[in-house]
Amino acid sequence: MENTKNDSIAVLRAAFKAWSNGNALRKRRLRNKRFTYGDQWIDITTDRNGRKVTEWERYCNLDGAPVTNNVLRQLVKTIVGRFRAQYINGGDPTIEKSLKETCDFNQIDELDCRLLEEFLISGCCIQRVDEVDEPGHKSIEVNNVNLNRFFVNEINDPLARDCEIIGQIHDLSIAQLIKLVAPGQRKKATWVRRIYSENADERTANFTASIGADNQSGADFWHCAGNKCRAIEVWTLESHEVLVCHDRNTAQVYTASLSHAKKLNSCPHIETHWDIATNWHCRWFSPMGDLLCEYDSPFGHNEHPFILKMYPLTDGEVHSFIEDVIDQQKFVNRLITLVDHVMNASAKGVLLFPDTALPDGLRWDDVQRIWRNSDGILPYSPHMGEAKPEQVSKNNTNFGAYEMIQLQLKLLEEISGVSGALQGKNINTSGSVTLYKEQVDNSSIALTDIFDTFNNFRNQRNRKKRLMLSDNSPLNFCSL
Repeated sequence: MENTKNDSIAVLRAAFKAWSNGNALRKRRLRNKRFTYGDQWIDITTDRNGRKVTEWERYCNLDGAPVTNNVLRQLVKTIVGRFRAQYINGGDPTIEKSLKETCDFNQIDELDCRLLEEFLISGCCIQRVDEVDEPGHKSIEVNNVNLNRFFVNEINDPLARDCEIIGQIHDLSIAQLIKLVAPGQRKKATWVRRIYSENADERTANFTASIGADNQSGADFWHCAGNKCRAIEVWTLESHEVLVCHDRNTAQVYTASLSHAKKLNSCPHIETHWDIATNWHCRWFSPMGDLLCEYDSPFGHNEHPFILKMYPLTDGEVHSFIEDVIDQQKFVNRLITLVDHVMNASAKGVLLFPDTALPDGLRWDDVQRIWRNSDGILPYSPHMGEAKPEQVSKNNTNFGAYEMIQLQLKLLEEISGVSGALQGKNINTSGSVTLYKEQVDNSSIALTDIFDTFNNFRNQRNRKKRLMLSDNSPLNFCSL
């Protein structure tokens, strides 16, 4: 984006726009997450009276509570388990010792498995890699980023090379926030503490109104629950004028700001020419519009700290693994609910006892008690031509529902690619181990794209970690 270094409000407005553009993705993720973990009757439908209600409420009003048979959760667990077996338990011999130490320090295998689960649910995986200065050495810290706290401009490149604004919202204690934006600066720390304690809610409402932001739909962006302090971290790709310098004495090529032009022109062995350079710049804001601090990228890769992968990103659209099989899951639930309702409505062991056949001195309570006993003797008074007591038991559940359920479960396997062989089912004990392994490998072909995409994401993260570890320059957080 254009250079907005002197217009921090424009940057914050652009960050809010990026956040708002992700509302639809966050809503789809929430629906996918609910289906994955068993809340599968949440879609809005219309009842017989024309009211908008959830499917749960509509079924409860018609025939009683619906039944949930969660198949999606098992699909996700199978894929994560296969990922552990193929890519984690075997280890990666190509990773050097220094990188393996950072992986062990951050328990990266566990982070990746939870991130893969998120990737299957939302189609997005996001991590951030930060440098942490410790006495005598530099450490790398890796964290998963929740999509609900992340924003990015609309991107169409699967490698996210068209990313121009990216960031994260944080809920921190005042001590944590001061440590981040005002380290070693007592006067500034006092200022930060004051702006978060003096009419913060009123100032936030006034600021959002002044920039034309929708404070209602964007409440999750501007406000946080509890006693935390909301801070907004925004990274922007900015352009600026530079001088490209060639020092003939040392054969070095480097860039310098225009402010050094006079000094460089006085050196006859240095040739310069004007150019445009880009760099990633970070700003921290309060929800009241205050610029808490800003600095250029301090990392060895000169980029933002985030690693982002969205799948498949065709025309900029994100479609997750779970999204593809939700319709089959819903149909399985409907069929099972239908079978349950038919079984409840069917006659099961009903006794037809003519009232004229009831013996003298015997009450209906006595008939019910005797009928329940396995060795009970129930007397009755037969009359010529009259019916005798008779039990009625009907089986009305064989109407093709079981076959339909099996069909939907088969479609779930076909669409998801998680076959019975991949789940350890349908094992032919008469076959060889090699044959079974080939069946599992063939079953994994449908998931190869998902695994390779996720591994590409992991390679991008390892690249950033390598560049950070090779950079010996100190961290440069230039607070205001």
